[in-house]
Amino acid sequence: MNGITDEILASWEQNTKSAREDKVLSAALAKTDMGELAYVPESAAPLRGAFEVEVKTRGITAQKKSGRCWMFAVCNICRELVAEKLNLESFELSQNYLTFYDKLEKANNLLDMAITYAKEPLHGQRWMQILKGVDDGGFWSQAVDLVKKYGMMPKNAFPETYQSEHTDLFLREINRLLAKDEQILRDLVLEGKWEEANARKDEMVGEIYRAECIAFGVPPKTFSFTWRDKDGNYGEERDLTPKSFYEKYIGLDLDAYVPILQEPNKALHTPIIWHGMENMVGRDMFALNLPQEEMEELCVKQLRAGQAIWFACDSRAFEDRKAGVWDPDSVDYPGLLGGFDYTMTKAGRLDYRQSMAVHAMILVGVGFDENGRPARWKIENSWGEEAGEKGYFVCSEKYFQEYVYEAVIRREYLTKEQQEDLGKKPIRIESWEEE
Repeated sequence: MNGITDEILASWEQNTKSAREDKVLSAALAKTDMGELAYVPESAAPLRGAFEVEVKTRGITAQKKSGRCWMFAVCNICRELVAEKLNLESFELSQNYLTFYDKLEKANNLLDMAITYAKEPLHGQRWMQILKGVDDGGFWSQAVDLVKKYGMMPKNAFPETYQSEHTDLFLREINRLLAKDEQILRDLVLEGKWEEANARKDEMVGEIYRAECIAFGVPPKTFSFTWRDKDGNYGEERDLTPKSFYEKYIGLDLDAYVPILQEPNKALHTPIIWHGMENMVGRDMFALNLPQEEMEELCVKQLRAGQAIWFACDSRAFEDRKAGVWDPDSVDYPGLLGGFDYTMTKAGRLDYRQSMAVHAMILVGVGFDENGRPARWKIENSWGEEAGEKGYFVCSEKYFQEYVYEAVIRREYLTKEQQEDLGKKPIRIESWEEE
């Protein structure tokens, strides 16, 4: 074993003291936010402007202090159908409604897993996953399951609360409760009391339901929907249910979409199933893993057809939130810290947990280079109008290739070969393998 010796430390100190640029950078970093200094505006300038292909959207949403980006992205796609159908200038769906049932389903799933896997080692990987508790995160397929089961409703029928927009403390307390409940259920199963464990589980989920009603409000079973269109015409419909509202005013066939993955550390042209990452009991996540170029071609097809795209990326990489830019050439953190190089392949970053999909938004535009290849992408975010250019962001093709990991595409745009790929035997991945 080799430790840091005094001689080695002294050589580092001498090299640092003799580097004039280090003193300048140190002085700047002492008084200024690193994000402000990392931004390179002249590199970001070419990413701005109009895009050859743009999908019209109606307004920017704000997830506030919550991790519900994936849910907001689905709602932002669906709301466009309502707005188009009713000739509305703006419209928003209730994210709180899906938030309520997402938390309830996740809690129920974890308690169900506590019973199912009670005899597995408490300190094994399965239980480590269970004990992480409920969080805000999710993916397209989880939102699809929620919408299919519970429907959707306008935001004014079930508006946000402070707790739905600031979820940390609520989740902390719920997860403390879940840990206690999971211990009780596991002990009951180990004692051979399966029936009692299942009965107690239903009581436990009911307790969480009550807490959610207090924090988020009681979701209405029926509601009235009123609107005034761009021409001043008034409309109203009473006694709608969330499912009847979805069927009449949205009507999107969610089964017509396929999550397309781009993770080169996994087999390409292959379906992948993740076990244990869903929010509902008995459900698994599914995606088709394709090469980068094929995923981009599908994105361009869908945008040209006038349809926005749900996608997931690593928003932490080369980001300037204020400017609304994701681009390795426009956000230079390594240059601020001595010019080090942390370049890795996309596969390497995934394998070594240096990067992963942490944020979902919708693609609404693409611009091309002189050869007709994508050069920049327009993004509608859910961080409010204060971020980016009134809520819209841009990313470079360089960023897209390296840090975009999933895009949800309608089946009709898949090639014949890609359609056939869907029928191949899938690779099964346990939830903890993606952590």
